[in-house]
Amino acid sequence: MDHSTAASYGDLVTGGGRNLEELKQEVLRRVERGIMPLGGMMPEDARSALAAIGSLDREQWAKAWSSVAEQHFAKAQALEAGDRDGAAAEYWHAWRLHHFARWPVENTPAKRHAKQRALDAFGRYCRLLDPVIEVVRIPFEGKEIVAYLRRPAGPRPVPVVLGIAGLDSRKEDVAAYTDRYLKHGVAIIAVDLPGTGESPHEAAQVTSDRMFSAVLDYLAAHPGIDGKRMLVQGRSASGYWAAKLAYTERARLRGAVVHGGAVHRSFQPEWLRPALKTGEYLYDYLEAKEKTFGASGLEDLIEKSKRFSLHDQGLLDQPSAPMLVVNGARDSQTTVADVFILLEHGDAKEAWVNPKGGHMGRSPEWPQSAIVEQVVMPWILRRLEVDG
Repeated sequence: MDHSTAASYGDLVTGGGRNLEELKQEVLRRVERGIMPLGGMMPEDARSALAAIGSLDREQWAKAWSSVAEQHFAKAQALEAGDRDGAAAEYWHAWRLHHFARWPVENTPAKRHAKQRALDAFGRYCRLLDPVIEVVRIPFEGKEIVAYLRRPAGPRPVPVVLGIAGLDSRKEDVAAYTDRYLKHGVAIIAVDLPGTGESPHEAAQVTSDRMFSAVLDYLAAHPGIDGKRMLVQGRSASGYWAAKLAYTERARLRGAVVHGGAVHRSFQPEWLRPALKTGEYLYDYLEAKEKTFGASGLEDLIEKSKRFSLHDQGLLDQPSAPMLVVNGARDSQTTVADVFILLEHGDAKEAWVNPKGGHMGRSPEWPQSAIVEQVVMPWILRRLEVDG
């Protein structure tokens, strides 16, 4: 069954314009090239999962990936007593596979089960690292913000990056790649996007930035953190919140990385309607956005999205913390026009745009890892006054 037919059935993977075989080929291509959302996965695991899939049924997809994940989970448990590093590696693979099984949104029983197994595998992985990734629970409006904090060894207090996950990624994706910060003596705290993961906001609210303010409060009071050297890093959908915090928390932030984030035009119907059909997004783009915004259907999503415009909230001409704005000119998910809207308003900012880049500026010449290491990290270290 192709995607044009599948779009009318709520229990089938939709979006991207691919039929079953095309989708399988695209999944394998992304695994082999380390492209989001399949980076860090072994090709043999992907081939095993794909071989068990015969339709676009979401339950079948989730169960196939989770079945391979459980093999790694069992190996990890067997290794844990005598081979700490080996067990950590196996838990990593179990997490990656369960994590993709629930991707991009937990909208079937098997996907919800995969989410819990992914959290379990990642939690076990965290405890085997040195230094460990700590789970912190920050009280927030009668609920709690669940976050991961990893601090480098050595003298304290240390500067910190508040890393916010994206639309379909989770705080685990942020916490899993912390070595690049620790080697420079920088801590990182990872949190979920509102409306995703374990966020206390089941759907994003225009004022959900208060969640991140609560995280900054926690960091400012932490004896091991330098509260005068804090920075926020947003990725894709969370680039929006990084941009907003640059205004609302400018007094406390050394800077904000707005990496592929929406600001104004990406929330407008004339962009959003066609963008939801992009093949750049693997599948279920509409479903992921609906969940995040608490929308029921396309028209409701469009109405809710418009409220998030920073232009319409009157923020863009206000003073802000320094910003690094990054994207690709060919991004089909978040229009590059939002980069220029930021540059044309308010305080001066820095920007990096890849003329051949897609979402977040990625292209064959500029993969995600190169953008992070050559563009984003040097800017972060300068803003935090850390030696590169």
